[in-house]
Amino acid sequence: MPGGRLTPQERQQITAGLAGGLPYAEIARRLDRPTSTVTREVMRNGGPTAYRADLAGLATERRARQRKKTATPGTAPQPRPQAVRDYEATFAAVFEQGGLPKMTARVVAAIYMTDAGGLTAAELAGRLRISPASVSKAIAFLEAQGLVRRERDDRRRERYVVDDDVLYQSTMASARSTAHLGVIARQGVGVLGAGTPAADRLENIARFVDFISEAIIRAADQARDILHPPKG
Repeated sequence: MPGGRLTPQERQQITAGLAGGLPYAEIARRLDRPTSTVTREVMRNGGPTAYRADLAGLATERRARQRKKTATPGTAPQPRPQAVRDYEATFAAVFEQGGLPKMTARVVAAIYMTDAGGLTAAELAGRLRISPASVSKAIAFLEAQGLVRRERDDRRRERYVVDDDVLYQSTMASARSTAHLGVIARQGVGVLGAGTPAADRLENIARFVDFISEAIIRAADQARDILHPPKG
């Protein structure tokens, strides 16, 4: 089985296979590659409807150069502090629009924007210029939503962390919450009596919610397998 990066010829074959409506497994079989390799290649480069071999090759080279720069001390470009602050405010506003309280949105955005993916309470207070009490309240909310987790660093300080597993677990918790609505709606069918208009309405809600929650769970599992495969 070939290893290493996909060649330009293989990317052209992927493009042709997608245009022909072939599933990822069949394209992978023809390339003698794992299905996950083809799936990851397509999903990282526009998806099945927008994938183009030439653009995918350029994007792969660009990502490789970025990784090399990041791995070499002193070569990564330093962003302008004001530009970082402006972007962090924009990022926090997205979380706020999604339903998070303003201060909580600022806290989670700050954590996401650190290279380490984690900050202590003191670091958050200093970075955002807010009180320790405000940090504590925001962290309590984020933990309850499964959006951050705690860990101890080398100095035994408590850090608040976001990572790939946090995102996955948060998505799964949301799916379970959605599924619970379906369970409750279906209970109402028995209470109101099957066949009544109200019961039919609740049954439709339950079926819709079942479909959505199951789709979220499948998509989350697939995304984790493709984008964040187990190491080792």
